[in-house]
Amino acid sequence: MRTIDGMPVAEFAFPGPVRDKLVAAILSGEKTATASLVREYELEGSPLPQLGGRSVVVDSHERPVGVIETTEVAVVRVGDVDEQFARDEGEGFESVADWRAAHERFWHGDEFRASIGEPAFTIDDRTQMVAERFRLVERFTST
Repeated sequence: MRTIDGMPVAEFAFPGPVRDKLVAAILSGEKTATASLVREYELEGSPLPQLGGRSVVVDSHERPVGVIETTEVAVVRVGDVDEQFARDEGEGFESVADWRAAHERFWHGDEFRASIGEPAFTIDDRTQMVAERFRLVERFTST
């Protein structure tokens, strides 16, 4: 697990336009939740986020842009995501179906599959994910 100043690094999506959009939504306060797969934590040998834990958010250039604090964390099935969580992801999802379609595109994408070393990886309703809510506690100014 990468750290900056002793805090874990929070990377949203992969470097590029999607990460830039997500980081902007975090910094504006629109994004207060995120979904990741339990499988990712297992492969990395990383612990799940902990209530009150803080992480350094990095942008596409790996620059620290802020610190988030976990306010809620639960392991849930992908099929159990509700509309409020989908909205709290701050990506403009109008429904759980929109949320699901976007996350399937990401988790079924070549880049994600390559990152976990499983070229045929797929999710279904039973797939375990980490539903994390957070708040921005510090925003770094650019230099």
